[in-house]
Amino acid sequence: VQLQASGGGLVQAGGSLRLSCAASGRTFSSSAVGWFRQAPGKDREFVATISWAGGTTYYADSVKGRFTISRDNAKNTVYLQMDSLKPEDTALYFCAAATTGRVTRRADEYPYWGQGTQVTVSS
Repeated sequence: VQLQASGGGLVQAGGSLRLSCAASGRTFSSSAVGWFRQAPGKDREFVATISWAGGTTYYADSVKGRFTISRDNAKNTVYLQMDSLKPEDTALYFCAAATTGRVTRRADEYPYWGQGTQVTVSS
């Protein structure tokens, strides 16, 4: 599976962005997909994940109620709608495909990673 993340940019606090993760490979539609982020000087952290059919989602507490993950398997694409953005959301955002179809926040269960897209939120 190959992944391409896009949609990052510079936005003011309170604004919105929608990230996309486009995938190639026949196993994508049977894999859970997650979003992770890494800010400068910090460890990578889990953001959100969605099951293979989209029926189950799971979010980090820091983004719950503000971010929404969704997927369109017909387009091999997963989305991360980010609303009410805060300066602390500034990071490089990565999408990743898991070896399992169920939701997981464990990075070691995601062998396939995209290149990352930068999100910068100004105060």
